[in-house]
Amino acid sequence: MPRHERQLNGPQTTGRHYRNLSRPRYGIRRVDNVAVPMRDGVTLLADIHRPDTNGRFPALIAASPYPRQMQDLGAPAGFIEAGATDFWVPRGYTHVIANVRGTGGSGGTFGFFDPQERQDMYDLVEWAAAQPWCDGHVGMIGISYFAMTQLEAAVERPPHLEAIFPVAVTADLYDAASHHGLASATFITPFLAMMGLTSDRSDAFWRRNPVIAAARRILNTPRLHRKFSTMNGEGAVTMMRELLKLPHSPHPWDDLWLETMVRHPLRDEWWEDRNLLPLLRNIEIPVYLGCDWENVPLHLPSTFTAWDALAHNPNVRMALLGQFGLTWPWESLHTEALAWYDHWLKGVDTGIMDGPPIRYVLPGADDWRTSLSWPPDAHHHRLALRADGGLSEVEGPPGAREYLTLGAGLNRAKASPIDPLSMLAWTSEALAGDLDVAGPIELRLVASATAMDTAWMATLQEVSPDGEVVDVTAGWLRASLRSIDEAASRDGAPALPCTGAIAVPVGEQVDYRIPLVTNARRFSAGHRIRLVLTSDDQNRGTPAIMNFRHASVGTSSLNTIHSASRLLLPVLNGEEAGVLSVTVDESKLTEK
Repeated sequence: MPRHERQLNGPQTTGRHYRNLSRPRYGIRRVDNVAVPMRDGVTLLADIHRPDTNGRFPALIAASPYPRQMQDLGAPAGFIEAGATDFWVPRGYTHVIANVRGTGGSGGTFGFFDPQERQDMYDLVEWAAAQPWCDGHVGMIGISYFAMTQLEAAVERPPHLEAIFPVAVTADLYDAASHHGLASATFITPFLAMMGLTSDRSDAFWRRNPVIAAARRILNTPRLHRKFSTMNGEGAVTMMRELLKLPHSPHPWDDLWLETMVRHPLRDEWWEDRNLLPLLRNIEIPVYLGCDWENVPLHLPSTFTAWDALAHNPNVRMALLGQFGLTWPWESLHTEALAWYDHWLKGVDTGIMDGPPIRYVLPGADDWRTSLSWPPDAHHHRLALRADGGLSEVEGPPGAREYLTLGAGLNRAKASPIDPLSMLAWTSEALAGDLDVAGPIELRLVASATAMDTAWMATLQEVSPDGEVVDVTAGWLRASLRSIDEAASRDGAPALPCTGAIAVPVGEQVDYRIPLVTNARRFSAGHRIRLVLTSDDQNRGTPAIMNFRHASVGTSSLNTIHSASRLLLPVLNGEEAGVLSVTVDESKLTEK
């Protein structure tokens, strides 16, 4: 089978069949290390992959700080995200893979999603459109940081950028680095270390290293390659942590770490320079958003804020994928993207714009659903966090439960004669029927603390009859940042903390509104719904989706949760209450 017809990993469409799609007709011609001039004289480097003919074709630009030389490695690594060149080029597209400034040999200094990077993306688009191998139609491709540079270009409105496909995007860098005041330390720290390590390596290291060449051959063998279709984000984060052990130049990577983790712990002007949400109103070209439901601590939240910010644009579509919808190397949704770009860049009627603008998998039911808007039609079902550990629509006798979180430097073995309870769980009785949930989820917590600050970290889980636990979504809030924007919280929508910190009144009950990341799931009949709450997720015994964990607030506190607390679940299809009733949480969740 020809290489360009190899089996790509992951779902290729949102459950639909398209028409008139481009077929593979061309070989691949490649030119490496092409210099792309920026308006300030800095030069970016790009590899150009185009059809092996002298014709002119639409260009798809993939730009990031990741090594462009490694995008065909085939590895299940979180930086192989530019898309499959051997899919796009044979179908009549030029695949331009570029490094942003300060990375991969490109000149200048990496600014981490700063305004300069936005200007560079404008210049890169207009440069590509003017090349003799381009027909003047330009789109962009790639997930994660590659998706972020797509939005960076689009808000600058380069004349030749006609459509983008920013799947797994973050529009506001602060939301990736900090979860409502809690630093996402196990993501940002290894990410910047990986940037420093890869940017230190020469072009020759990537292109002429016999070990990398051998790895490329092995990783792209079909039998091994298929195994990567079920690898998740935890593996990528673990790999990045290993890179912390390797030496790299401290500049600008350690400087950026200080900026994100130390100098700017709260949203301020530094972060606002890296916030595209207010600028999305400038985008009038077609935009295809998407993410997988598992990407809770990174790109999923921004998918919905971007959707809302693009409400003025009639040509926005969104796909929400089930388990393993986005794995590495990124190859999923390529047929979907082909239908998108054949339509917008080649003027072909593919059917991509037919039907409702939103398509989503409902995990647990594992079927594709559609919606005209987000969230879909649902009503919020309120479940009480009972004093006996149950999760039910009936609160029962008023009461409270408590757990301990220990600050930095305390020896847990000596701090207490008993193993302290470091998290609590509330569990429903086995569901009497299927419960379909989709939309914003919120925890309205009534709690007191013995410290002036603490953290709230909530994880929603599904528990099967045999005890298997699936983490569905999570939400976080630093207690001192509990002030909320009420306008953003109407009708049960997630609350948003303000920038100003307000000390927690010690020992007093406080009402918190903690947004859990919007999600969807069918909780199956016979299964249970569980909510786990802790104040420090660095311990391996605590849940952490994709193994993303947070810097500790550092205070010791005895936290008390009152039964007046409520979990708000958006239930679909007008399902009636009554599938939930009272149970005691039999699991003894203790610190390990």
